[in-house]
Amino acid sequence: MSLRVVVTGATGNVGTSVLEALGADDRVGEIIGISRRIPNWTPPKVTWRSADVSRDELSGAFAGAHAVIHLAWLIQPSRDAEQLERVNVEGSRRVFEAAVAAGVEVLVHASSIGVYSPGPKDAPVDESWAREGVDTLFYARHKAACEHMLDDLEGRGTRIVRLRPGLIFKAEAGPEIRRLFAGPLVPTMLLKPGRIPVLPLPDRLVVQAVHSRDVADAYRLAALEPQAEGAYNIAADPVLTPDRIAKVLGARRVSVPEKPLRVAADGAWRAHVQPTPPGWLDMGLAVPIMDTSRARSHLGWTPTVDSESALLEVLTGMRETEGLDTPPLKPHAGGPLRIREFLTGVGRRLT
Repeated sequence: MSLRVVVTGATGNVGTSVLEALGADDRVGEIIGISRRIPNWTPPKVTWRSADVSRDELSGAFAGAHAVIHLAWLIQPSRDAEQLERVNVEGSRRVFEAAVAAGVEVLVHASSIGVYSPGPKDAPVDESWAREGVDTLFYARHKAACEHMLDDLEGRGTRIVRLRPGLIFKAEAGPEIRRLFAGPLVPTMLLKPGRIPVLPLPDRLVVQAVHSRDVADAYRLAALEPQAEGAYNIAADPVLTPDRIAKVLGARRVSVPEKPLRVAADGAWRAHVQPTPPGWLDMGLAVPIMDTSRARSHLGWTPTVDSESALLEVLTGMRETEGLDTPPLKPHAGGPLRIREFLTGVGRRLT
């Protein structure tokens, strides 16, 4: 068996891990990595193709593929709603339709916990939970729109798999995650456990996380295992409660009201102090805790890294500027003193 697998968005946090996981599987003979910018890094079995999923022709790259894994997605520039929708929604639609038209056997989509409507923090929900996202965040709205597009494509000959992971971490993604969510003004010294004495967090900020390489193994299984179909929640234990996050960071947690924290986040975003709109806080407060038993029992997926270790690892990567030689993961992509992040308006233009 020598299968051809295409991966869009192959140079980022998840994409680089997916390429490594696929390359280590003997069933895979060729991997086509699609990215806007071709990296210097080339893992085994990978051939790079430059393409923007929102406008470039995709049928040639998809021809003869067993599976297409769609990871291409924009989180920044957070201040350019038109560009975000063009890539995330229109780009995804073009990928989905091209994959079905090419007759690929399996289409695997990078959905998210963000696709879910608000839900409980004390009782895990399965994959049947409502999928309307959180209205105040483009990311959640776009993920929900993509899943509804996939609903319309079901039954047209291509088996469709949706993975819905929590927060995804690895050391090499530290520089990218810092640029996307923290911005250039966060002091490096605060990223080391024990450096923040007090951590103000609201009670409902309960999240789930998973290591990037464990997510990549779920994508490998989704693309290659014949029983893979439908949706799978992907997250490692334990659930990251506010108290647990504070303990991992070596801080004393103080419970704070949600509204003042959101006002502060919104003000910092509007002032271009940081690149993250307040909808991300809304999503963290609203999304339910996911039950991952279907991924474990039906897909055969088991995480190897717990969520606390994954969080500590990405903090190390942010602090020590680890990375990889791809455009999104370059350790110093922000430039000297992170000047390029200031020049792009802290979330106004794509870096």
